[in-house]
Amino acid sequence: MLMPKRVKHRKQFRGSMKGKALRGNVVTYGDFGLVATEPCWIKSNQIEAARVAMTRYIKRGGKVWIKIFPDKPITTKPAETRMGSGKGTVEYWVAVVKPGRVMFEIAGVSEEIAREALRLAMHKLPCKCKIVAKADTEGGEANEE
Repeated sequence: MLMPKRVKHRKQFRGSMKGKALRGNVVTYGDFGLVATEPCWIKSNQIEAARVAMTRYIKRGGKVWIKIFPDKPITTKPAETRMGSGKGTVEYWVAVVKPGRVMFEIAGVSEEIAREALRLAMHKLPCKCKIVAKADTEGGEANEE
């Protein structure tokens, strides 16, 4: 699963997910992309599940780009532990996704295969998404709907 090789700080604050994605909101590499329509944290195992679903459906033809990376550590305290005694240990890693962010891209396959592969990947993710073509996001104003 995806995670950083090393980090400057082992634990992070939770932060906020307000606003729209400023970067990564245009389909750059592939022909079709999967765009988030609501803010969420996506775990590394959910990214991997979506990737597997896409590559299985396209039968290892075409090319898939993953444009998000889980670089935020999420900590939890053990069950039945009293309050205090510091922050918990790092349990998993998440990618912070804001609305408008292109998460996956696909190229080298026909449109109906690409749309079905992205639809299968969409079911593995915890947020609402939409499928866009490269032509839809070009021209500066990305995803103004």
